[in-house]
Amino acid sequence: MTRRAAGGGRRHASVWLLAVVLTATPVAAEVIRIDITSRAPFGEDVDSKIGPYERIRGVVVYALDPSDEANAQIVDLELAATDGQGRVQFYGDIEIIAPLDRAQAQSTVLYVVNNRGRRTWGAESFFLSRGYVTVSSGWIAQVPVSDDRLRLEAPVALEPGDGIPVVGVVRAELSTDVATDRLPVSNQQAFEPLRGNLDEATLTQRLREADAREPIAREQWRLGVRYDRQDAGSGLVELEMTLSGGFQLGMIYELIYEARGSVVQGTGFAAMRDLVSFLKHDTSERNPLRDGEGIPLAARVVGQGLSQSGRALRMFVYQGFNSDEQGRQVFDGVMPTIAGAGQGFFNHRFASPTRAATQHGGHLYPADLFPFTYGDETDPFTGRTDSLLTRARASGTVPKVMHLDTSSEYWHRAGSLVVTDPLGERDTVLPPGVRVYVFGGAQHSPATGPSDRGQQPTNPNDYRPLQEALFAAMDEWVTDGTEPPPSVHPRVSDGTLLPWVADAVGWTALPGVTYPTVIQQPEFLNYGEAFDRYRRIDQHPPVRTGKRYGVRVPALDPDNNERGVLRLPRVGVPVATYTGWNLRNPRIGAPTELLDLSGSRIPFPATVEERTRTQDPRPAVTERYDGFVDYKARYLTAGAQLVADRYLLLEHLPGLEAIADDQRSLFGDQ
Repeated sequence: MTRRAAGGGRRHASVWLLAVVLTATPVAAEVIRIDITSRAPFGEDVDSKIGPYERIRGVVVYALDPSDEANAQIVDLELAATDGQGRVQFYGDIEIIAPLDRAQAQSTVLYVVNNRGRRTWGAESFFLSRGYVTVSSGWIAQVPVSDDRLRLEAPVALEPGDGIPVVGVVRAELSTDVATDRLPVSNQQAFEPLRGNLDEATLTQRLREADAREPIAREQWRLGVRYDRQDAGSGLVELEMTLSGGFQLGMIYELIYEARGSVVQGTGFAAMRDLVSFLKHDTSERNPLRDGEGIPLAARVVGQGLSQSGRALRMFVYQGFNSDEQGRQVFDGVMPTIAGAGQGFFNHRFASPTRAATQHGGHLYPADLFPFTYGDETDPFTGRTDSLLTRARASGTVPKVMHLDTSSEYWHRAGSLVVTDPLGERDTVLPPGVRVYVFGGAQHSPATGPSDRGQQPTNPNDYRPLQEALFAAMDEWVTDGTEPPPSVHPRVSDGTLLPWVADAVGWTALPGVTYPTVIQQPEFLNYGEAFDRYRRIDQHPPVRTGKRYGVRVPALDPDNNERGVLRLPRVGVPVATYTGWNLRNPRIGAPTELLDLSGSRIPFPATVEERTRTQDPRPAVTERYDGFVDYKARYLTAGAQLVADRYLLLEHLPGLEAIADDQRSLFGDQ
């Protein structure tokens, strides 16, 4: 039966109009069409034999059958409006970066799961000089309507019978490091509050995540709603809070209110699935990636996601979306990058996919849920045995997996749970088609300049050359079966993965440096009776059980640099300690808590005199190396070994050498 959008309001008009317009369109696939809206030259400054590239932008129109078993995992799909053929139609943005001469294109295509609407990889000279095609598409409805972001115009869940958008209670956390009396309720778009029930909304504050909540009187704060571009946006709004007297720095504010218009966010996973399958298999003119004979260029597709989008990729595979509606494999390989052990708030009623769980903020969002591993483990709190690849194994669509983390994810995103049992007591068994690589002495995203938000300087260790070399290995793996380099990650069994407290991990106290007393450690939470079966949160805030999964961090050497990890020369031949953690500067509040996703670079004393004066236990730079020439020789030897072991490429060595040259001043006139 067709469900109309009665009562949906003007904000939903374009979705329903689209459904009416497309009803008569004959469809033999889940991608109805791709409308190209622009083509522009791209990467003209890259010197290669491939020739010029172009960037294609457009819109993809999708249709889903709610009764198809392949779509059964999409929460509330059965509540979305349907067309005359019983299908749910929606649309999203697409971006393709490809050689103008398609004959120069690689047959392995990179699909980048964009992060909050922004493509994060795939346009570097590494890709353009080799002829790789990069595709990215909208999958998040919360992304603001904007020409420079990729977003999904998702359908809205409607109450059966009357077509009114679904109503429910939602929870949002707010925090600031800058003095202000106004804050957005969401880091992107938010669910519209029911105006008639705003008096029942509550706001609390607490300094630390585990502190008791302190209520804030209702008359001290108010919500403001902005309706922009009302013909798009999946009914979501810009929602801003104003607090009398201003927000305290570092404080966690928690807003709970009743909202309308839950979007069917799980259609974002179906959109990724169906677009990639379409590009791999459709031979018609609708497919923009075909060769001169009409054969699809995408013989193989590797999916990559960074941080939030890496978590999405893990959940995509876990929920069975790597099998399309015809049972064909979607991604041949996946590379979740700096995702830690989490999944995300991606396919739920009133989902908020732009939210994350870190040590200080967002801890109670459903982002760090069992299973964490690619091989089978048993949840100690439920007795359930599962893995991220269970459904893919059942359907015969298991991709090759390269899971890439920094040591920062071990502090901020419970990264050790990827490689241990849920209590962190022993190593898990990685399936044969899975590799795990941990980039030691690195933070979530390399620091590109100074920052005073932390107690220590942030960490500039740039691990992206490792990413590129491992992508090259992934291409060979999915193309001809060439095994990639062995996994490199800390292990319980060899003593390189240890409890995170200072004494246990081997931390040597340093002058002026405070070691953390906190870490992100996921808790088994009670979200209400409907959560496990329907992925609907009925308990706000969730009930705390006190049961926590076990997390560990890499062991440390005498310099406080990490062991059991992939060490770039910067860490293997060091002039500083590189950590995956940093504490918040007292200036921005909550100084005992971790600075979200940040690490530290703590320089060694340059001379014996400096070491003596500061009482630093680490040997001085001039004690370690017989001058700059000796340092640089050791540094380049370490880089050459990484090339020999296939963790780096030859083309990366000049960039690494430049980093070594920047340290010359440490050696004075030597």
